[in-house]
Parts: sequence; C-alpha cells; structure tokens
Amino acid sequence: MKSIIFLIYFVLFLTAISCKKNANFVKLHENYFPMEKGVFVEYEVTEIKHNNNAGIHDTNTYLIKTLIGDTLIDNSGRIARKFSRFLFNNSQNEYKIKDLWTTIVDQSRVEIVEENKRIIKLVLAPTLKKEWDINAFNIDEPILAKYDNLHSPATMSNFNFDSTLTVIEEKFDNLIEFKRKYEIYAKNVGMIYKCYKDFEINEGDTTIPQSGVEIYYKIKNYGKE
Repeated sequence: MKSIIFLIYFVLFLTAISCKKNANFVKLHENYFPMEKGVFVEYEVTEIKHNNNAGIHDTNTYLIKTLIGDTLIDNSGRIARKFSRFLFNNSQNEYKIKDLWTTIVDQSRVEIVEENKRIIKLVLAPTLKKEWDINAFNIDEPILAKYDNLHSPATMSNFNFDSTLTVIEEKFDNLIEFKRKYEIYAKNVGMIYKCYKDFEINEGDTTIPQSGVEIYYKIKNYGKE
C-alpha cells in the first residue's frame, strides 16, 4: 500500500514540475531573423526620387544581397555577427561589398549596428501589444515600431512563406506629408519586403508627390552558402 501511495505522489510531483516548466517556457520566434553563418537574402530594390517642380520622378532599380558572416566584437563589446551588404555590379556581373554592419540577438532584441548606429529591428517574443523605439540606442529621433499580421502565411516573388510578421515603423499623413515605413519578415529567412515612403504632397494627393523618395526591397532569392 505504501508503495502505491509513494508512486501516486511521485507521479503528481513529476506532473507539477512539467506544468511549471511549460508555464515558464516562452517561444521567442528568433528565427524571424536567422543568425546562422552563410544565411543570405537577395533583393530587387526600386528607388524613386520625386521633384515635381522640376518634373523629375526618376526610378532606379538594382540588386542588393545581405549575408550573415563570422562572429566579431561589436561597438558595445558584445559577440555579434558580421552583417554584410553587397551591391550587384552589372558591368562585372557580380556582387561587390557595399557595407559591413553587425547584428546580434541580445536580451530578446534583434539589433543591427549600421556604421556605429544601433537599431532595434525586432523585439522578442513578438506580440501585437509590444511597441518599441527602434532608435533607443542612438541619437536619432524616437521612432515607435509595432507588430502587425503576426505569424501569417504570405506569397512573394513566387515563394510561399508559412509564417511572416510585419513591423510598422511609421504611418503618418496629412494634407502636406505622407510617410509609410514597414518591413515584412519570414521565419528562417529574415526580411522579405521593405516599404519606405517619405514625401511632400499637395492637398492630400499621394498619386503625384511634390518631393521626396520611395524605396522598396522585394525578395528575389534566399538560402545558405
């Protein structure tokens, strides 16, 4: 009889421990920004510059590739990874290094250091209630970001992504200004799309900007080298 009672208490003890572990477990979803060496993404970039007074609405397209590299010590003394950006050279038919940044997951934050300017790209775990200043660690004006469309499937450039999220960085407009800035990330890939619009408009008309720029990054290829 004592052995049966002991067995019952032992099973209850193991169950309690298991429940406690599950209660404390939080899935961070850090694979929205994979940090493995060799992970790359290629983008087709479209950049449009507006100066309506001069009759200028120039469009320029080019290719950019990002690559996760070796570990190094960043400007805060932390172990981070190289985050290289390459610009495709049409005349030589190959990518040439454009920027060498660093990236790190630190205290549930995904950060990129762009030429000594630290930017918070994601906060983990992503929820619709979270809001953060992407410029909290630099001297730029605060920009409050938030999540939208969490863990949603998406199709882009003939790729099907099971789980994506959107980071809204800026959404503002009035009769003379229009700003839209957001990025879309896919699990095990990273950023797959970026929209940046910042221009002056006339009486709320966004179809013909008076001045400013709009930039779009759209995934073209991805994988691991």
